[in-house]
Amino acid sequence: MKSKDKDSKSHVSWCWKQKRGIKLEEPNDNLCKAYIEKAKSALNMLDSAIEKEEIDWIATTAYYSRYFVLYALLQKCGIKSEIHDCTISLMHFLLVEENIVEEQFYTELLLAKELRVDTQYYVTEQIDKEKLKTDSATARNFVLKMEEVIEKITETQIQKIKQKLTNARPHD
Repeated sequence: MKSKDKDSKSHVSWCWKQKRGIKLEEPNDNLCKAYIEKAKSALNMLDSAIEKEEIDWIATTAYYSRYFVLYALLQKCGIKSEIHDCTISLMHFLLVEENIVEEQFYTELLLAKELRVDTQYYVTEQIDKEKLKTDSATARNFVLKMEEVIEKITETQIQKIKQKLTNARPHD
């Protein structure tokens, strides 16, 4: 096991213990669809923010378009996580490590979150406009890729994901 894989497992284990961390539920196609719509709505707002050169909103909507579509996929699998860092760790632990999603998409989500946090909390710092441009340009592709995964994921893959998640649950 690579150390990053070990780190994501230990973080997922921590997330199980949190009040709004990880919970297994019944898969919910209606919520999955609703979160896909939220992702598309965020993409629409991203286009508007780009047009108006609203830096804060470019970063925010680019991040949330990705986050919502990832959450849609988790809903499809019957996984709930209300802590963003836990949701993101689940992406690596369950989707990247299981070769369902390429690592570049995980890296993209981390960058998008970092940019959103920087614009939201560090208003005095200069935002890297090139990073922002790349981030916003790749958001739509991220959403399309996750939608493709949602459409193609099999019941067998979902069961394997849920089993891996259950195995990461702490026993204390």
